[in-house]
Formats: sequence, C-alpha cells, structure tokens
Amino acid sequence: MRYITLKTEEIESLKQILKNSTNNTIRKRSQCLLLSNERRTITDLSSIFSVNRRTIERWFDAWAISGVYSLPIAAGRGVKTRLIGYEQEIAEQLEIHSRNLKNVLLYMENQHNIRICKKTLQNFLKGTGL
Repeated sequence: MRYITLKTEEIESLKQILKNSTNNTIRKRSQCLLLSNERRTITDLSSIFSVNRRTIERWFDAWAISGVYSLPIAAGRGVKTRLIGYEQEIAEQLEIHSRNLKNVLLYMENQHNIRICKKTLQNFLKGTGL
C-alpha cells in the first residue's frame, strides 16, 4: 500500500486549490492527493478518477519531486505543427493571395510537400499572430 502523507500546510493549500482552481485536471489531482492522505488505496483512487493505477502512481511520484508544481499538465504535449520555420514564407503567400488560405495550402503542398487542412493553417496563423 502506498499513500501520500501531507503536512498541514500542504493539506490547506490543496484544499484551496480544489476549491478555487478553474482547471479540472489540477482539481482532480489535488483531490486525489487529499484522498490518499486519508488512506485511500491506489486501486480505490483509480476507480474514483477513472484512470489507470499507474497514472495515480505517476501523480504520486511527481508530487514527491515537484510538490504543487506537479499538478498542472506539463507543457509541450500534443502534436507539433509542421509549419514551424515557414512563418515568413506563409506571410508572403498570404499577401500575394489576398489572405486566400486555399491558395496558401496548395503552395505549401506543391513547394514543400506539406499537407495540412485549412483549420490547422488557421490555428497556426492565430497562434503566430500572422
């Protein structure tokens, strides 16, 4: 049986986070740690939060290393865009084609063999501020 033993100030901070955080993941992880402090088993916690028991163990390991900073999801997750490094070229194509995204998509496919959908290009433009 593995449990997380929390200090009183850690319990108070986790209760505050559970009560005030707008991020569901942070609230879920803080509640899991509080329940572990109340001697709930990892099997119970995995069924409560609908995650694998190995996930609970990773949350515990991260808490032991980083404390409160381990609660949010780590940066850098998700698919990386294929358009990194082509910002200047895309900006030029947008000016040439009067911001017609279909022509920019065709250009990227023909010149660089990069096939993306229109929504991906829109998200890239939004993220880069082009």
